[in-house]
Amino acid sequence: MNHASHVARLQALLGYEFSDSELLEQALVHRSYAHENPGENFRDNETMEFLGDAVLGLTISHLLLARFPDYSEGDLSRLRSSIVNERELADIARKLNLGQCLKLGKGEELTGGRQKASLLADSLEALLAAVYLDGGLDAAVEVVTRLFQRYLERDPTEHPLKTLDKDYKTQLQEITQGRFKITPEYILQGEEGPDHDKTFYMNVILDGRVLASGSGKSKKEAQQEAAQRALEKIAMECDSPRNP
Repeated sequence: MNHASHVARLQALLGYEFSDSELLEQALVHRSYAHENPGENFRDNETMEFLGDAVLGLTISHLLLARFPDYSEGDLSRLRSSIVNERELADIARKLNLGQCLKLGKGEELTGGRQKASLLADSLEALLAAVYLDGGLDAAVEVVTRLFQRYLERDPTEHPLKTLDKDYKTQLQEITQGRFKITPEYILQGEEGPDHDKTFYMNVILDGRVLASGSGKSKKEAQQEAAQRALEKIAMECDSPRNP
């Protein structure tokens, strides 16, 4: 799939079609590519990251206040921090396949830049800035609402901080101990890459069974991804109709 096809798919997943395609293209240019290709006069997405961070913070604050009007300022701030962080933004970026759309320099490409959480999170913010510049605040609110829908559709009788304020490993441990009286284990399956830029692969095990696998630039990040996928698997199993 070529770059144009990846970008078209990105807009479809995003649920937004740009009027000014140059804004979208700038949001996808990493500084490493701009530095390595000065003759192409590409502007990188760093200033868009700055704007996107502000747009995202404002939009999420607005949506949370509307969803949870009785919460205190402190609770709303903690809730926003639980949503707007590198891990969650990178997760959303991966679901959009944003990494495949980015223009990276050769060095960044060779060191796995398309999967780096920090790079993906920054690029998602740049993308949201492009939406804001192209369609205004209303368009940005619509896109952010779609992307962060799972955070905003929680049971209003349950305080969302009970789950959002905990990392995936903690959530998984509480569920497995509560349901099965067993604590999950994390087993390193392998690692690859040079010492300065390794990728780790981790399995999460419950009662001798592999629940899920994850990868990351640190063992902790790989464990978190494995735990997240295990939680998603458990949720799907609980939602599936049982055979009579």
